[in-house]
Amino acid sequence: MENEQKAAAEGRKLESELDESQASEAPVSGQKPADEVSEQPDADLVKLLEDARSKADEHWDQLLRVRAEMENLKRRHERELANAHKFALDSFVRELLQVWDSLELGHSAAQDETADVEKLREGIELTLKLFGDVMAKFNVERIDPVGEPFNPDSHQAMTMQPRDDMAPNHVVSVIQKGYTLNGRLVRPALVIVSQAPS
Repeated sequence: MENEQKAAAEGRKLESELDESQASEAPVSGQKPADEVSEQPDADLVKLLEDARSKADEHWDQLLRVRAEMENLKRRHERELANAHKFALDSFVRELLQVWDSLELGHSAAQDETADVEKLREGIELTLKLFGDVMAKFNVERIDPVGEPFNPDSHQAMTMQPRDDMAPNHVVSVIQKGYTLNGRLVRPALVIVSQAPS
């Protein structure tokens, strides 16, 4: 009999513990069930993840566009640079063609046995003037330093000549004229330089 009472007492105790545990799991009024609470943060995380993914896709598209633009710009720059190297002398050559034409006309006129030498000289002088104008247009300047002090930066002394009528280290005569292009020496003038008589 004692055993039955103990068993009944333990059964009641288990029932009361079970009721208490069920009561603690039952939602308080106004509180969401545990399943719904755990689903809500998951939905927020999914939304944040989708937003981040869409922004990442947008940035990737922008990156691809910028990369394509940079490649196009690089190709265009290389093409323009190649053309600049190929056709840098285009306008210079165009101007020189008229000098060439003038020289050919003079040469044809000189072939004629009855050619007037005076007219040929006049034609050559005009051609030389035309050639000088073309060179000046492209900043090619002549170095013709007769009577000037010797300058080793733009003159090359071929020989020295003792002179009474000229100060030492001055250019007596020019063997070959020099030239500069935009102020940069292209060819020095070959000169004879004066020295004091011995």
